[in-house]
Amino acid sequence: MPDNESTHTVRKIVLSIVAILVFLIFVLGFSGYRYYTSALQPLDPDSIEEIPVEIPIGSSRTQIARILEEEGVIKSAFVFNYHLRFNGDEGFQAGYYQLSPSMSSDEIVERLKEGGEPITEDAIGAVIIPEGFTIEQIGTEISEQTDYTIDDFFELVEDETFLQQKTEEFPELLTTAYEVREQTLYTLEGYLYPATYELYEDTSLETIVTNMLARTNEVMQDFYSQIEAQDKTVHDILTMASFIEREGITLEDRKIISGVFYNRLEIGMPLQTDVSVTYALGEHQERITYDDLETESPYNLYQNTGIGPGPVNSPAVDSIRASVEPAETEYMYFIADLSTKEVYFSETYQQHLDKKEELN
Repeated sequence: MPDNESTHTVRKIVLSIVAILVFLIFVLGFSGYRYYTSALQPLDPDSIEEIPVEIPIGSSRTQIARILEEEGVIKSAFVFNYHLRFNGDEGFQAGYYQLSPSMSSDEIVERLKEGGEPITEDAIGAVIIPEGFTIEQIGTEISEQTDYTIDDFFELVEDETFLQQKTEEFPELLTTAYEVREQTLYTLEGYLYPATYELYEDTSLETIVTNMLARTNEVMQDFYSQIEAQDKTVHDILTMASFIEREGITLEDRKIISGVFYNRLEIGMPLQTDVSVTYALGEHQERITYDDLETESPYNLYQNTGIGPGPVNSPAVDSIRASVEPAETEYMYFIADLSTKEVYFSETYQQHLDKKEELN
């Protein structure tokens, strides 16, 4: 009888705990929903104030949301940005706007799509970042195309306050990179997207770097959910993409190369990518020597298994896509003909050696 009473008591306690948890989940969910919906309503329905707002050229959705919150037009940049992403809203136009706290989020979205007074400032130049550039090459390019020195560049991208600010601005993109920053040579290596960035009279160095991060964040919007579903991190994906960037040219080849790399990871085999060695050496080489393969560095993936500390260059969207969507293949090896850029794949090491001898 006492045993039955004990069992009954335990059951009552468990049911009570479950009921409390269900109630808390309901309350939190309801509160979150109320906050979300209220944040999309006018900040001040009775306001007659019109606030001048500038949306700079090249602004991302995240940057636009932050500007609107800072100017006192919306309640929450986070909720507004999520609302834009959820609805797939895009096509916002740079310009000067007169916006009011009495406007709802949907009204603001429509106004931004219609466009405001155009920004007539003419570009005075551009920074062109080719695909596969390292952060040191990017710094050099900026120093050659602007009045900022390479020392100015690295002082900024290695500044702890700047890195914290950018991580808060682009949390999906930079959180993992910031967490492992002690392990990587440069925290933002691989995160500055290769593209053309126009320069204006008042363009600051911080604006240039922020635009590069914003562009990467925009590209990654198509992949964040897939990365989470695969239980990987953005840092993992961009690291793998940086290897793929320098190993293949076509999207098809890059997807197969990605499949090869993931096959090697699965069995604990070193990736053996030359890109990792050249990064460890600090210089790009078309061919590496046996001595190069012995270079002591966590980035040398002939000597170390896994994907290494982080990206080794700035990959473009095809390499990122290949990293997220590798081809299913039995291949374990590949070699490229440097004269034709054609890539040959093999399932066995002997097949790989035969193809290597054929190409030499």
